[in-house]
Order: sequence, then C-alpha cells, then structure tokens
Amino acid sequence: MEDPTPNPAPTAAEPASVVVERRVEWSDTDAAGHHHFSAVQRWAEAAEAVLLGRLGLRNLFGSTPRVHYEADFLRRLWFGETVRVELRVTKVGTSSLHYAFDVRGSEGVAATGRMVVVNSPATATASTPWPEAVRDALTQAGPQDPETYATHTTTDI
Repeated sequence: MEDPTPNPAPTAAEPASVVVERRVEWSDTDAAGHHHFSAVQRWAEAAEAVLLGRLGLRNLFGSTPRVHYEADFLRRLWFGETVRVELRVTKVGTSSLHYAFDVRGSEGVAATGRMVVVNSPATATASTPWPEAVRDALTQAGPQDPETYATHTTTDI
C-alpha cells in the first residue's frame, strides 16, 4: 500500500551564516564612551572565525586576505552592552568570498557592512580558485549553530 503522506519538498541549500555574541569591552570604546569603529571589524572577523570553524575550514586561516571592507554605522554601542553579529556568505566567486554582516545592540541594528576576501595561500603569488569542497560548504551549509553567551565555552576558542 502506498504511503498517503506526501514527501516534504527538498529544501534549497542556503549559503553559510552564523550569529555570535560579544560584549563591548572597555578597549572597544573611544574617548566619547561608545564603541570605536574598529570594534565592528573585529566582531565581524570573530564571526568569520566561528563560521569557518563550524564549517571545518580552519585551514583557510592565513590564506584569505581581505581585499575590501566597508561599514555603515547607525547607532552607538556602550561599554558592557551585548552585541549580536550576524555574518552571511553572500557570494562565492572563482577565488573571492563576499560576506555581509549586521551588528545589533540593545537598541537595534548599530552597524551593517560587507567584506570581501580572496583565496590566496601563503605560497601563492596571486589568488587561486576555491576547491570544490570549500565552495560547497560556503554556498550550501546554511545557518550554523550560533555562539552565544549561553553556548560559548573555552573549548570553542
């Protein structure tokens, strides 16, 4: 007898993404008392490190120089405030990788931005194409487990 329950439609693969939480540390602030613009870049890079770790791509560290970075600052973040950084893969080119990110504080989105890295191993003289397994992980892995204060342990670092 045929099963009357229809099979669920296959879900389309999504590009990889991750959410991480950080606190605005004293060293993240400037003389005005709110976050310094450079903290946003560090938080985006921290999210990138978590994402690559979740995808089993730690071997890319040291082989993906930044070739473009931009951010729009929308509101201030204050010392001690918890921030949530969402980093998303938006495009994987032949040798480039485009990320978009949002940084949210207690009052909503505080910064948005994007950065572009290229695959350029230390021994290479130029960028090189992504291996197919790396391309698949970046374009199809979907949302990864977040790193929040509730889930973060020293073994994650």
